[in-house]
Amino acid sequence: MEQAWLWFGVAGLTVVLELASGTFYLLMVALGMSAGGIAALLRADWPLQWVAAAAVAGVAVWLLRRSRFGQRRIKVDATADPNTNLDIGQRLRVEVWRADGQARAKYRGAEWDVELLPGESPSAGWFVICEIRGSRLYVAHEAG
Repeated sequence: MEQAWLWFGVAGLTVVLELASGTFYLLMVALGMSAGGIAALLRADWPLQWVAAAAVAGVAVWLLRRSRFGQRRIKVDATADPNTNLDIGQRLRVEVWRADGQARAKYRGAEWDVELLPGESPSAGWFVICEIRGSRLYVAHEAG
């Protein structure tokens, strides 16, 4: 009976560690430890308790890995992601372009370096910010 409380105590400690880590993997290990505690309550031998804990934890981790919560996140390029940088998609006006496709333009109260994306023509007008790298805005002509 005391082995069961040991299993459940360690499972509880693992849940607390899970709250600090932010993943679900330690929670799956805690499920396995709880299975070891249940095996102890059913008066299984010590090695069988370990087998039950390892099997349940292994299956739980495998199922978590196959679920949407265990999928690796695709890294997003923050330079062109409007969800990361709210300036993406905003408009600005460029009056004069240099021959190399670069300019200076006022945006949000400051002067910015502006560069045309490939295939764009350097003519005065309204542009849309497509990327930001450092302090340089990469723009394309506004559609419409």
